[in-house]
Amino acid sequence: MIVDRVLEIIDLKNINKSTFYKLTGLSNGFLDKVKDIGASKIESILNVFEDINPEWLITGKGSMLKTGLKVSEPIYKGIPLYDLTATASVVGIFSDTKLQIPIDHINIPNLPKCDGAIHVTGDSMYPLLKAGDMVLYKHLNDKRNIIWGEMYIMYINDHGDEFFFVKYIHKSNQEGYVKLVSQNQHHEPVEFPIDSIKQIAIVKASVRINSQV
Repeated sequence: MIVDRVLEIIDLKNINKSTFYKLTGLSNGFLDKVKDIGASKIESILNVFEDINPEWLITGKGSMLKTGLKVSEPIYKGIPLYDLTATASVVGIFSDTKLQIPIDHINIPNLPKCDGAIHVTGDSMYPLLKAGDMVLYKHLNDKRNIIWGEMYIMYINDHGDEFFFVKYIHKSNQEGYVKLVSQNQHHEPVEFPIDSIKQIAIVKASVRINSQV
């Protein structure tokens, strides 16, 4: 059936159904509700996936890709948004992202390169950030490249005590330590050994949704 072949396209492009619906304009759940697809829907699919052979999509005959096309590049879906509550631990966002399933993707024009995005919890960075805002981050591979005064996402493990912070990093007067500073003045700065920072990412941008309607 055509639906089965559409699912093959989704698999080839390495996207999920939600992204497919957004790209094609088809309603959410459409593929789960129908056994056949009309001409207008087929046209919408082919307008997005221009490398797909129309004959193959409609009849199943011939090759999946148009003649002369051997490789179909995955579609850039945007910056993956991860749900921390769905991961085994907060360190999950820093592990192999191929093992993490994003809940959505974010597209912002002219944005610097980012590895992912998460929702903010707590009020330590209020009013700059409030709970529910999204921060977009880029992994930092070497702590020697920390830019003092910038905002970072950090996973800290200090003698078995685990912490997950979104804070500014400042220099500490204690050798081998860093000072983590909040935007909210009701939160006192805290200091940790720099070696206790096991994973770190610089915050490149933030997104606030003011209305759901």
